[in-house]
Amino acid sequence: MAGKPFTVDVVTPESIIWSGEAEFVSARTTEGDIGILADHEATMSALATGAVEVHGIDGVKTTVGIHGGFLQIFNNQVTLLTDRAEITEGGRDEALRLAEELRALEG
Repeated sequence: MAGKPFTVDVVTPESIIWSGEAEFVSARTTEGDIGILADHEATMSALATGAVEVHGIDGVKTTVGIHGGFLQIFNNQVTLLTDRAEITEGGRDEALRLAEELRALEG
């Protein structure tokens, strides 16, 4: 049985990296890991550099390497604002590697 969907946007200053409906999102904040389902309590948090996993309603898991930023959850809308992000086909380990490369670019 599929979970209740909610909207997710991963946004950088240059573009929308990922946008769609999801059943689950996991991300790392500066306070620790967070798992998000529909009807999550409203939250605003700083994101740590790392991997974000978005489990789409189509059953496809998308992994995004991000370089910090902010996470906002409000009214079944999850927005991740980050300076840099890149989608990877290689899963969580590849996303973590990409996130570290993004951090190194900052110098």
